[in-house]
Amino acid sequence: MNKQELKGNWNVLKGKLKKKYGDLTDDDLTYVEGQEDELYGKLQKKMGKTREEVAAEIKALTE
Repeated sequence: MNKQELKGNWNVLKGKLKKKYGDLTDDDLTYVEGQEDELYGKLQKKMGKTREEVAAEIKALTE
């Protein structure tokens, strides 16, 4: 998923991620343009997954 797709779908994805991973907060899921790496890092810590696994999870939620 590229940055534009991530940005465009983020509000929908946020809800899906919070539903699946109840311990994620709004602060964890704050999307700031240009700081995708920081967002992935937060998600990696909370989800206990690698960046690639987090990216795959996000991609799966958009399909």
